[in-house]
Amino acid sequence: MEDQNKNYAFIDGQNLYMATAKRSIDPWKINLERLRVYLQQKYNVSKAFYFLGYLDESQQSLYENIQTAGFILVFREHTSLMLGKKKVNIDSDIILHIMKKLYYKEVFNKIVLVSGDGDYKQLIDFLITENKLEKILFPDGKRASSLYKKLGAPRFAALDEIYTRKKIEIKKAP
Repeated sequence: MEDQNKNYAFIDGQNLYMATAKRSIDPWKINLERLRVYLQQKYNVSKAFYFLGYLDESQQSLYENIQTAGFILVFREHTSLMLGKKKVNIDSDIILHIMKKLYYKEVFNKIVLVSGDGDYKQLIDFLITENKLEKILFPDGKRASSLYKKLGAPRFAALDEIYTRKKIEIKKAP
């Protein structure tokens, strides 16, 4: 029962990458180890699931970095026709993963979701109703879906806020 007061984090890896390293204005890179520590210290996250579309063997070092940082890597299943496609939609995988944990009554307290994608709005509403939402963390607060504005500030935070960004950003060489 020791995980009863622990939270689980679910990271939409595609959304996180596109909203930080690939954004057009002021791109920045996240130090995954520091992000994992931040999630543990700030939100009491005991398990952090990092969802990603499987690219290919050439990305092995990326996969190892994610796992070494303390994340549980979950790949999106797709056919060989999807290989080489730019966007891999993993939203439904994350939603199903969370719902299965709730359905099978896995012992944890609340969910932290890292994404600004509006496709999670119904899931977020459900988690609020069930008192299972700790926080939704937007990788880019300015470009998060407007669907979340009605939730109110206590329900969300942005990873690109100056104080948070300083904690988790890969430091640039002087």
